[in-house]
Amino acid sequence: MYIPYNKKYKERARILRKNMTQEERKLWYLYLKNNKHRFLRQKIIDNYIVDFYCPNKKIVIELDGSQHYTTDGLEYDKIRTELLNAYNLKVIRFSNYEINYKFKEVCELIENELKQK
Repeated sequence: MYIPYNKKYKERARILRKNMTQEERKLWYLYLKNNKHRFLRQKIIDNYIVDFYCPNKKIVIELDGSQHYTTDGLEYDKIRTELLNAYNLKVIRFSNYEINYKFKEVCELIENELKQK
């Protein structure tokens, strides 16, 4: 299935890659960067920029800070996830708390998803 790429987000994605959050850096450098499955950072998909994307397994990994747990944030994420699911992408979400305090479990969950696909 074709996954659209919106060029107008190219510069924003580049900035986000250069300015990753502490949790994004941790997951990237300690697990995803050297994973046997290739992951991309701040990948443009349609009108969104996802945190991490594994094209071979069609998995999107999103890290959620506190803004995601507001009423507006939850609704936005729901719409975004539905759109990504429509492209046959599996969306996995982790809170910043999980990255900071349950990192081993997060990596195990990602590994399990990679094995299933």
